[in-house]
Amino acid sequence: MRKLLMSLLMVGSLLAAGIGNAVADDASAPAAASAPAASAPADTAASAPADASAAAAAAPAAPTAPFSVDSSKISSGDTAWMLTSTALVLFMTIPGLALFYGGMVRKKNVLAIVMQSFAITCVITVIWTVIGYSLAFTPGNAFVGGFSRVFLSGMNYIKGDKATTLTVSHLAQTIPESVYFVYQLTFAIITPALITGAFADRMKFSSMLVFMSLWSIIVYSPIAHMVWEPTGWLASAGILDFAGGTVVHINAGIAALVCALVLGKRVGYGKDVMAPHNLVLTMIGASMLWVGWFGFNAGSAVAADGRAGFAMLTTQIATAMAALGWMFAEWIAKGKPSVLGIASGAVAGLVAITPASGFVGVAGALIIGLLAGVICFWSATWLKHKLGYDDSLDAFGVHCVGGIVGALLTGVFAVKDISGLDASVLLQFKGVMTTVIYSGVVSFILLKIIDMVMGLRVTEEEEREGLDVILHGEHVE
Repeated sequence: MRKLLMSLLMVGSLLAAGIGNAVADDASAPAAASAPAASAPADTAASAPADASAAAAAAPAAPTAPFSVDSSKISSGDTAWMLTSTALVLFMTIPGLALFYGGMVRKKNVLAIVMQSFAITCVITVIWTVIGYSLAFTPGNAFVGGFSRVFLSGMNYIKGDKATTLTVSHLAQTIPESVYFVYQLTFAIITPALITGAFADRMKFSSMLVFMSLWSIIVYSPIAHMVWEPTGWLASAGILDFAGGTVVHINAGIAALVCALVLGKRVGYGKDVMAPHNLVLTMIGASMLWVGWFGFNAGSAVAADGRAGFAMLTTQIATAMAALGWMFAEWIAKGKPSVLGIASGAVAGLVAITPASGFVGVAGALIIGLLAGVICFWSATWLKHKLGYDDSLDAFGVHCVGGIVGALLTGVFAVKDISGLDASVLLQFKGVMTTVIYSGVVSFILLKIIDMVMGLRVTEEEEREGLDVILHGEHVE
């Protein structure tokens, strides 16, 4: 009991640190705008510093928090595209990722890995509704959001006698906030689901649920806030991440590595044959991920416009190039190209183009894809063998390494005419390292706390028998 209370106290202190800062900032922040501000026409040149200051003070500020609008302000085209993108991204986790991972594990563990993706979808939906969305996408401080949307408080749709009003996010002003909420929810779902590939075959289901719940609140939401909320620390520094290279892939990938290291190797790793039990499932899952990723990347434009179209174009090009890059690298190294290899290469390309998809041109997409395929092959084979860790399904080798490749190369290949922003490799490196350090350290602390309280790993005998029967009382014929 004493260990349990101490562990809960430590977890509470982690939450309180971020929450306390957010509450303090919320208390001192001015009231949010109730309607979008009209931008004042800019003078060709300021006559004097005093005149410029006066003009800036007189100009209404852009909204910095969710606000209410008349339904006539909503774009039906943008809304339709974002509804479609939301379904596509959810489809990436269930059933896409579940099948992709399910085909790669041994037959005795396939139900367990599929169950993890499905259960995470359910748990994160509740957490995102209660607090995750508010901590990620409302004003707070530079590191975490506030509490104005806890339990989705203030999010509304009011159909009146003469007009209909609804809330929109300050980050997506042409679609209902409810649509933006669910779209971002699908990102919050797939990120922890990606981590499960690192500890496949050996983690307790109950411990997995606790870890993913705490990780979503303490790691995912703050990183999303820092990168995607305009006042966030990394966003205000100029970090470019169009669709989640840092927030999703590096974040999940480094947590996956920490999980693999803390839990240790599978029983028989390096001695027993641990070949995938059904690569057809894996190929079907990879194909679903590929299709769903158009919602992931092109949907991140949050509009049915040219940027969405270009993001879709660069995503397709980089994915194909990465699949070929991995295939030929494997062909040269091992003498034969494999189904698992080309599927893994495609996912590596999808990961790498994610931060860059709305910022780079065709040449950038080709190079990012090729390098991602080759480097991720090297990471999932030579590097993993050299360092000796057991990342069961290469979550780190594909997602963290691929995310780093894409994030850094965004700083190289971002085109200002497309992005409208200046890119810097050094700034991108800052974003990468912030995510690696924060996610890695907090993930390690959470795992150690959970291990002290309830244990992380099944017994050796249970692992040998298989998690399907031991944890879920079911098996695949």
